[in-house]
This record gives sequence, C-alpha cells and structure tokens, in this order.
Amino acid sequence: MINPKDKTKIIKKHSIHETDTGSAAVQVALFSEEIERLTKHLKKHVKDNSSRAGLLKMVSKRRRLLEYLKKESPKKYAKILKELGLKK
Repeated sequence: MINPKDKTKIIKKHSIHETDTGSAAVQVALFSEEIERLTKHLKKHVKDNSSRAGLLKMVSKRRRLLEYLKKESPKKYAKILKELGLKK
C-alpha cells in the first residue's frame, strides 16, 4: 500500500483542481505507483500468488482507465503516459 504522505503527493501532482482525488489521471498515477511497489515485492517474494492476483487486477484497471482517457481526452492521455513513463 502507498502511505498517505506519498499518496497526497501523487494526487497533488496529477490533479486537475484542488479537490480532485478521483479523476482518471489521478487513478492511473496511483495504480502505477502501487503496481511498481507490488512488482518490487514480487521479485523478492516469488511465491506470493495472492499479491500477484492483486497486481494483475490493478494492471487491468489501469489499462481500462487509460482506454477511457484515450477516448475522452487524447491530450490528457498523452500527457499522463509521458509523465508516468508508460508505453502505448
């Protein structure tokens, strides 16, 4: 899990306005951070299959959010891909 301090930083960096905590861009950024942390965990703990299942669900959710963002706002989509260093 992401600690609250880091989560606040991520939300501030990717939010559209002050009270934005759930826009697609913010959610993608939060999922990306959590995916990165889980990937590191799974490299150390290879047999942790329940975490692996959670990781796959998060990757799927992030992919769906990115597809939505691409359809609704291609500029925001390109911006978030560039900021997070994701490939598409």
